[in-house]
Amino acid sequence: MSILTWIIVGLIAGVIAKLVMRDSFGWIVTILLGIVGAFVGGWLSGLLGGPSVTGLNLMSILVAAGGAIVVLFVYGLVVRRRF
Repeated sequence: MSILTWIIVGLIAGVIAKLVMRDSFGWIVTILLGIVGAFVGGWLSGLLGGPSVTGLNLMSILVAAGGAIVVLFVYGLVVRRRF
């Protein structure tokens, strides 16, 4: 899978995570964390024997969104603890 596909899936995952988490971060931060979440979700899912992010399809978007939600949650804990 190309980097461009990872970015597109991450963008979609970031938007989904923003809607699910209802965080107070800006859209750009959330979408960037969504891209990171796509990598994290694919990696975690692969470790657990589940489906991975394999392309621009529904299962990949769901896995990436799950990773983005995890990343947003952890980011929220870290940011709130600093202030």
